[in-house]
Amino acid sequence: MATVRKLIVEIVDARNLLPKDGHGTSSPYVVVDFYGQRKRTKTVVKDLNPSWNEALEFNMGGPSTVFGDTLEIDVYHDKNHGPTRRHNHLGRVRFSSSSTQFVRKGEEALMYFPLEKNPAPVEASPVEEKKEEEPPADTSAAPELGGDVSAKQPDEGPPLPPAEEKKAEDKKEEDELPPLPPVEPLSSPTRDPPPEIEVMASTVSNMIPEVKVAEDTGMKPPPSMPPTPAISRTVSTASFESIPIERSTFDLVEKMHYLFVRVVKARSLPTNGCPVVKIVVSSNRVVSKPARKTNFFEWDQTFAFGRDSPESSAILEVSVWDPPNPGTADPTEGLSMRVFLGGICFDTTEIPLRDPPDSPLAPQWYRLEGGGANMGDLMLATWVGTQADESFPEAWKTDTAGNVNSRAKVYLSPKLWYLRATILDAQDILFAPKESMFQVKAQLGIQILKTKPAVSRNGSPAWNEDLMFVAAEPFGDQLVLTLEYRAPKGSIVVGVVRVALTTIERRVDDRNVVGKWFTFDDPSGDEKKAYKARVQLRLCFDGGYHVMEEAAHMSSDYRPTARQLWKPAVGMVELGIIGCTNLLPAKAVNGKGSIDAYAIAKYGPKWVRTRTVSDCLDPKWNEQYTWKVYDPCTVLTIGVFDSSGGFESDEHLDVTLPDSRVGKVRIRISTLHTGKVYRNSYPLLTLTPMGLKKMGDIELAVRFVRSTPNLDVLQVYSQPLLPLMHHIKPLAPGQQEMLRIAAVKILAVHLSRSEPPLRQEVVRYMLDADSHTFSMRKVRANWFRIINLVAGVIDVVKWIEDTRTWKNPTSTVLVHALLVMLVWFPDLIIPTLAFYVFVIGAWNYRFRSRDPLPHFDPKISLAENIDRDELDEEFDIMPSNRPSEVVRARYDKLRTLGARVQTVLGDLATQGERIQALVTWRDPRATGIFVGLCFVVAIILYLVPSKMVAMASGFYYLRHPMFRDRAPSPAINFIRRLPSKTDRLL
Repeated sequence: MATVRKLIVEIVDARNLLPKDGHGTSSPYVVVDFYGQRKRTKTVVKDLNPSWNEALEFNMGGPSTVFGDTLEIDVYHDKNHGPTRRHNHLGRVRFSSSSTQFVRKGEEALMYFPLEKNPAPVEASPVEEKKEEEPPADTSAAPELGGDVSAKQPDEGPPLPPAEEKKAEDKKEEDELPPLPPVEPLSSPTRDPPPEIEVMASTVSNMIPEVKVAEDTGMKPPPSMPPTPAISRTVSTASFESIPIERSTFDLVEKMHYLFVRVVKARSLPTNGCPVVKIVVSSNRVVSKPARKTNFFEWDQTFAFGRDSPESSAILEVSVWDPPNPGTADPTEGLSMRVFLGGICFDTTEIPLRDPPDSPLAPQWYRLEGGGANMGDLMLATWVGTQADESFPEAWKTDTAGNVNSRAKVYLSPKLWYLRATILDAQDILFAPKESMFQVKAQLGIQILKTKPAVSRNGSPAWNEDLMFVAAEPFGDQLVLTLEYRAPKGSIVVGVVRVALTTIERRVDDRNVVGKWFTFDDPSGDEKKAYKARVQLRLCFDGGYHVMEEAAHMSSDYRPTARQLWKPAVGMVELGIIGCTNLLPAKAVNGKGSIDAYAIAKYGPKWVRTRTVSDCLDPKWNEQYTWKVYDPCTVLTIGVFDSSGGFESDEHLDVTLPDSRVGKVRIRISTLHTGKVYRNSYPLLTLTPMGLKKMGDIELAVRFVRSTPNLDVLQVYSQPLLPLMHHIKPLAPGQQEMLRIAAVKILAVHLSRSEPPLRQEVVRYMLDADSHTFSMRKVRANWFRIINLVAGVIDVVKWIEDTRTWKNPTSTVLVHALLVMLVWFPDLIIPTLAFYVFVIGAWNYRFRSRDPLPHFDPKISLAENIDRDELDEEFDIMPSNRPSEVVRARYDKLRTLGARVQTVLGDLATQGERIQALVTWRDPRATGIFVGLCFVVAIILYLVPSKMVAMASGFYYLRHPMFRDRAPSPAINFIRRLPSKTDRLL
């Protein structure tokens, strides 16, 4: 029997309901309506904070035009309890089928939702409840199982509200209609059969999230884009989520024409071996794999030969050859010694041109001419197409040299969670002496953390410390906790606890998790011990955080881990990777410089890899990909690498060479105008131990398409960049960086297991895993960035000084007039400042950058004229492996820099202490003068109007230089004479 897809809604509890029974309380129950199925919970008598803890099951039918697949949850007061005569409505929550609250089994979490009021009251009616038929379950693509799964019926209770009964009567005829067959969207690839049960759990606490339900969050292309089939990609099985890969229209890249030859099978060949097919077109020659022997000789291989244009003239030769040695492994071995069985010739000018969405060309039987196969036939199809052809991804290609690892592929990062392990306390440690110290070591995979040592006098130490880990789905590891006794001669293991990650609950907010006691196992494996120590733990997966694998200022995604907290996408970004030009050779093959280039693009959990173009300094890919955009303030990263896999020499077969870096480009989505195509070439710059090197140029085409109203996109700028949990329970910067390093390692290991693998060095380079290493170049570059920021403030201060010294008398007179106006009309101060900023922004709009999208700038990075020793220090590992003389010289240089920083910090501390000494009476005379002066100023301000004081102060500050003294002002002299704590330092 087929598997039944279920939707399970668990009604847990409610808080702060309205009193509706006339006595200050209510007797609530919940009615859930989904796809025409209506079920209810029991009634909780006289409780404004009721608890139900009931799970209601519903059949998941196909898309419905009658009910709209909306989950509606209503809370009512039961009229059978209290003097009321009607079922009073207490609130409602609605979700559409496209809501993120509908998650798969295992992803459910407790959440609270605000109840919306229903303005129309529900009148009482004696009509009894009528049973409704449930629609048939959607079992169309489900595998057969040995048993039957049925929905649970709700418990008996008070009748449904009369309005709901009337609604059921009105739709009785519609309920009898069979549901419409499921319609798969055009952009969805073939999906796996549905799981046995789809689970939706609406649950979280202590926090009411803003939930906005969108009816359709799918990305739609603009009307001007013609629908064109896309290249199908191989998708990694372990995915971040079950999301379809968006189709691409290939309107951002150039068409690349290929001559496709699909060899299917042959018959009536005079051989008992495994023949091969040889294809020759222009200067390209390729031999197929040996045929599989069934009733026919089968190959089912597709070959794609590059062409400059679809009209280029050539002769296509297809021939069949019988091997002299049937057991040979290499199909090209001894090709000249094979027996010619026959062949076919085609004039490529007469081969049809196929452009999707045309149907695939059906293969035909062709009689082999010449050779020994007088009656032999070969089934094949040949056509001229582009990279949009559905046969292109799996075809043998001339520009990839037939390497199986050179195919384009889409990778999805695993779903990462933060695991919070709170170590509370331990008990029943019997052998512990007095004043003993205990410590808990927790390990998850390669991550190892320890608590602080706790002192215990009775064998019950307490820590109350949080340890954070990064875990990836699917959860197959165990959290191992070891209790260690800190003895004088070393640590002694007292016990071990192993907790399976699949047993740990998930939460999406900061609600408290109930602690559980775990018994320590004996580390030696002895199970006969009568008394064992135990530890109290609070374990949970925090789904309200975003697990950082990239730096926060150039991240490609800020969504929390829990899918229930996701918001609808605001648009879609389309990337066309066209090709590279003037690449430098990365290696030598047979004494000749060569490079096997491929590109990687990363945005959110989705990684894409282009095919590898072998031995070409000007590779062309012309591949197009799309990503959903949930936050425009994110960064799309594109990197180019040289592949070492599949092209390694025979003497290095046992050594895996790393893929070398060619360059990287970052594109910030917020800098893109909606609907505009940016097609530019970007330099590929790489910083090597020998200095900055330009490896070539990459040509990209980028477009951002908005899928929501413009106001919704602008509203994103007013929302927090990171999820709410990062502000409720923030992580320390050091802890955040430690977790980011762990996340990078987990992603690198996971993606390296794919086929073809995404190398660990590639993942680390794309995620900037080494971006926080020390570098004098970066220190100097950041210092100049600060100088550029304060340059504007310095210019303003200089202009004020020039004004007060009357270097431009006209400007000074105008400032006097402005001062008078602002003093007598203080309400104009803020509007004037705002208008001034507006004028500056409008004026600078004329001088905005007209250059292509910004990319890596060697001048800002100070990478053009970098010192060779500083560059060597930047590429040095930790700990250093340089000679002791070099390390000592660098240490002395760092001490000199530290002395300057020490002096600056001392000066800042001195000025702050002098200000503090104004009221601390450390210098009685100075403090007395300051306090007395403050008293005089207060009396003057009480007696004299503030406008007169402000006017006098302004005119005094702007007085003519002839009334000034060239000595410092008395206020500055007074501050400089105040004492500080510098004289008390050793």
